[in-house]
Amino acid sequence: MTLKLYSRYRNSAGQRVRIALNLKGVDFDYVAVEEMRSDAYRRINPQGLLPALDIGGRIVGQSTAIIEWLEETYPEPSLFPADPIDRMTARSIAQFIACEIHPIHNHRVRDHLMEDEGWSEEKTMEWYAHWIAKGLTTVETMLAQRPTPSTFCVGETPTVADLYLIPVLGNARWFGFPLDDYPLILGVDKACAELDAFRKAMPDAQPDFPGR
Repeated sequence: MTLKLYSRYRNSAGQRVRIALNLKGVDFDYVAVEEMRSDAYRRINPQGLLPALDIGGRIVGQSTAIIEWLEETYPEPSLFPADPIDRMTARSIAQFIACEIHPIHNHRVRDHLMEDEGWSEEKTMEWYAHWIAKGLTTVETMLAQRPTPSTFCVGETPTVADLYLIPVLGNARWFGFPLDDYPLILGVDKACAELDAFRKAMPDAQPDFPGR
């Protein structure tokens, strides 16, 4: 069974899923969605959000649900540490990024602030910078509090925490947000950048990336 992933090159939630698929060595077809708010796409995924995964004709949205299904269906290699506390820590980092960082400054929020609230692009970017700084500072503190330093967020192999962290950093770089204040995060970023699973999931590696 070949999976079909609806995503877009700069869809950071989709990037999480692409990394998971790559790490697990699961083949999938990439379907680029140019406008997720279109009626055509909403007929595929009523949530009108990316990504969505087509599993033999059944389509499910939300990256966390998709990643959990992948873990249950393709358990090796696992995206979760074996130690229960480490597993909980990895989930905590991932959920903090998914629930507290990503939703506050995603494109729907920025579009609403500019189009409906009349904010300037400059003011909207100040909003983004404020929340991304608070979020990354928290993640940096969480990494600093690890009982043992590690190559990745939790341990010596990538976990779900890394899947969620790397796309957020890509968004920060896209908007020119400086990352020098987060050395532990940058260390994880460097380690992930050396792995094919992460490189192949990057926006510029997708078939719909402009210029490809």
